[in-house]
Amino acid sequence: MLLERDTESAQMADALRAARKGSSSLLLLTGPLGIGRTALLQHLPALAAGEEVRILRANAAPMEQDFAFGVVRQLFDSLLTGAPEELRERWLRERGGFARMVFADDALPVGEVRCAASEAVLHGLRSLLADVSTDSPLLILVDDLQWVDAPSLRWLAYLAKRLHGLRAVLVCTLRDGDPRVRDPILREVTDAAERVLRPGPLTLGAVKGVIREQFGEPGDEEFARACHEISAGNPLFLRSVLMGLAVSGHRPTADHTEAARDMRPSQLRERFAGCMRTQPRPVRDLAAAIAVFGDQGEPELIARLAGLDPIGFAAGLRAIHQLGLLAAEEEPRFVHRVVCDAVESSMTVAERERLHDAAAALLYRNGCPAELVAAQLMAVTTSHHPWSVEVLRAAADTALRRGAPDIAARYLRRALLDGSLSGEARARLLIDLATAERGFDPAACERHISQAIPLLTTARHRAAAALRISPTIVGLAPPSVIDLLHQVAEDLGPASSLEGAARDVALRLEARLRHAGHEDPAELAAAVERLTGMGHEPPLGSAAERELLAVLLTSATVTTRLPAAEVTRLAHRILEREPATSARVHSALPLVAIALVAADSVQGISSWLSLEQHTRRQDATVVDALVNVEQAMVLTARGRAAHAREHAERAVRLADTHWQEVGVISTVALTGVALELHDPELVESILDGPGRRRSSSLALTAALQILGASQDAGKGRWTSALETLLACGRQLEASGWRNPVLFPWRPLATALQRRVGDARAALALAEEEHERATAWGAPVALGRALRMKGRLYGGESGISLLREAVDVLRASANELELARGLVLLGRRLKGSAEADAVLREAAALASACGASWLAERARTAGGRGTAAIRPEATLTRTERTVVSLVGRGLTNQEIADELGVTSRAVEKHLTHAYRKLDISGRRELIELLPRMDA
Repeated sequence: MLLERDTESAQMADALRAARKGSSSLLLLTGPLGIGRTALLQHLPALAAGEEVRILRANAAPMEQDFAFGVVRQLFDSLLTGAPEELRERWLRERGGFARMVFADDALPVGEVRCAASEAVLHGLRSLLADVSTDSPLLILVDDLQWVDAPSLRWLAYLAKRLHGLRAVLVCTLRDGDPRVRDPILREVTDAAERVLRPGPLTLGAVKGVIREQFGEPGDEEFARACHEISAGNPLFLRSVLMGLAVSGHRPTADHTEAARDMRPSQLRERFAGCMRTQPRPVRDLAAAIAVFGDQGEPELIARLAGLDPIGFAAGLRAIHQLGLLAAEEEPRFVHRVVCDAVESSMTVAERERLHDAAAALLYRNGCPAELVAAQLMAVTTSHHPWSVEVLRAAADTALRRGAPDIAARYLRRALLDGSLSGEARARLLIDLATAERGFDPAACERHISQAIPLLTTARHRAAAALRISPTIVGLAPPSVIDLLHQVAEDLGPASSLEGAARDVALRLEARLRHAGHEDPAELAAAVERLTGMGHEPPLGSAAERELLAVLLTSATVTTRLPAAEVTRLAHRILEREPATSARVHSALPLVAIALVAADSVQGISSWLSLEQHTRRQDATVVDALVNVEQAMVLTARGRAAHAREHAERAVRLADTHWQEVGVISTVALTGVALELHDPELVESILDGPGRRRSSSLALTAALQILGASQDAGKGRWTSALETLLACGRQLEASGWRNPVLFPWRPLATALQRRVGDARAALALAEEEHERATAWGAPVALGRALRMKGRLYGGESGISLLREAVDVLRASANELELARGLVLLGRRLKGSAEADAVLREAAALASACGASWLAERARTAGGRGTAAIRPEATLTRTERTVVSLVGRGLTNQEIADELGVTSRAVEKHLTHAYRKLDISGRRELIELLPRMDA
């Protein structure tokens, strides 16, 4: 508290030296709350250390203002402390009745003191000081002058005018902003001061010093700047924040900056609250109005809420600023949230509610945004304004559009407290609330929809309300939701008997109910039959028809009852007609991405997903989670597992904290990434993840079984791994799930059967996989099946199968699968020129996919060792061309003009080249070029 107080200390030391020579003075220490006045006063005795100086001290307090001569008694008690009893009695006797009245233990309260301000009393006390100061100088310290009792204050005023002849320094502290500073007698004391010392706020350097003292280590620059900003250089404020952080176990590092900003020390709040309680009513009312409006209030509205005219408003602001509680002198904004807490704590519950309700009315009448009005209504238990419900609904709509469904739900829950709502009006509000909640609280969404449906009068409205419940993309919907969907669907009737909006609602209900049975082989078969009955060109004119087709296509995909080419054609027809907006996140339309991944046809979907993400307006977190899942699946399908991992892990984090309904599919996506990356730590984190060991979802169960089997296989537990895979396969087959791309359990099972010595079973499983892949027709599935068989067959038969696998995989989007096929073929062709070319291509593809382990395997395959394939050999022809133009000194734009492409395309090729060559940029590339040409 004494940092950067050298100037004040020096002036007080000068005054003390002058007193020794017979020149007395009065010094006044003033400033806002917490600036360090008391600390400076307590430091003064240290300035007189080692010298003969008598120190008289007194501390005034608000609760002691009714005790006459309380401060005077403290001063003279400290004078008489340590003096022999006979000397004390002699002084009291010699000074007469006035001294006995002042110092007696049964001193009367102020209201009953007679002749307390008589000249004899005042003169007698002053003469006592004169006697004492003849032997040694006096240092008289009075803290908090604003709280000194009236008789003592009168004596101090008397003494201040008669310091001449005493060898004394009188130092008083006075807090800015206290209403008593206008007291005429107190003004007599302050006006007599020869010097007024006003300590300033601490600089950033001093704040760093306090941080080091508090934590025993220097603070990061960002942390120190934040502490300086939030404390405004006030030592008390700074100390309170730092102590709170230290107690909470925080260190003065940059990552704890937000914790410092959020710190609201309770002891500081109590100090501020006590300070406000001493203020006059207009000042307290103004502080309450500022607290109610927060940072959102206009000065005119704050003044009206406080009941002040412009003059009173300006005076109140000035008083609060003098206390050090405002961020700026003419700005009605507190310096920190803890000041607002202190003001609010000084109000009763009824006062707070009355002010918030009045603030809401002021904002509403002034045409302020709905969310500002709603924020005030949220602090009121009941409001009788006829417009409150509509304002809360409008605020909820605004919150939804800016991507804050949780805040929207809070507004709508508050609106439901209005007792005047009933019937359809209440039902609409419940539906709006459920719509907001479905992104983060599906159970509450279902509950509120169930409450709304009985209040709706038409079957179509009831069915439309039920559709507000989001479908479970992967996994089974709760039985209660399925029952509700069946109930409203039966009430509405079949789509064939309906028209217009009612027909669309019925089609969407059919889609939801059919998807609810996606783990039932009979339901899957019925869905495929429904699809084939729709003909070669199913109707796709409405969103409802597209949603139904997405569900039916998924059934055809998992059962492989339609070939991949037909699934691809229909899926792309859906995408061509479906707007890329965030609205589909709460429908069954995301199933289209799964169908395209299974069909090995993901070339056009990435841009569609990116566009969808950029057009989101509400449920931003939900859209982010689902789009990250889809992007992870698409990247994995392209063989870019390392890049896919970022999206999958982000989706898992978002699902865990915001929307658990995406949790299953995001974990399935991350499982696919882990299988491709061969990362034991990632595999273990997924298998040991909370809530993932048991799941009612067949998709997640199968994915975790395959992942667990791969972990066992890596640890040499081949028999256990094989048993797990075969059990997984039986479960998938029993459910009608036969797609070889979505759950590739047979390739690993085949390799394990070969390892345990069962070649016949391995071959039978490989043939079965080949048959399924041929029927499905996706290049990645067929190429993988041919590669499996090529590994099992030796000689020319095996090489022929591997060549065929490579040819098929060249049509696949999955470059990593092609790299695997090329590595295996190159090994079989070892030693030949063809083998070198094949392995060179495999290394390039593996590097581009981020599969360094496979790239290294390709480089070391064959008989020529690692040196046979140099890193630059992995560049594609276009990348080599771009690199050579960089060597000629051309800029990206000049290269683009030379090749007739966009500069963005040039940047993309350069980025790929940097990654393959393991360099960071253009300068390293230019340095590498001579060695590449050697």
